[in-house]
Amino acid sequence: QVQLVESGGGLVQAGGSLRLSCTASGSIFSINVMAWYRQAPGKQRELVAGITSGGRTNYADSVKGRFAISRENAKNTVYLQMNSLKHGDASVYYCNADGVRLEYYGALYEYWGQGTQLTVSS
Repeated sequence: QVQLVESGGGLVQAGGSLRLSCTASGSIFSINVMAWYRQAPGKQRELVAGITSGGRTNYADSVKGRFAISRENAKNTVYLQMNSLKHGDASVYYCNADGVRLEYYGALYEYWGQGTQLTVSS
């Protein structure tokens, strides 16, 4: 059983910074992509940033230059450093692990975390 546990959400003032963390636990052989998504009330879930096991990253245009994603492969952990936060960044942030192998020749799976709330105040 693989679980993704996020931490680091909370209340921050506009212009402030926060770092989210997510660790995948369980019998994991490898994870191809780890990513952060967010979903605001009444809106679709959207990709914020993703990172491959090789360190290649991609970002939503709305967060480029403000957010930075990183990961520690040995710890199956991904981080999202969020700077210059705006009210529009307020959302529930979800961690995603895609292309997860539980064994060398195993099938690929995808997992989601439960989400962590980010609130941005004036």
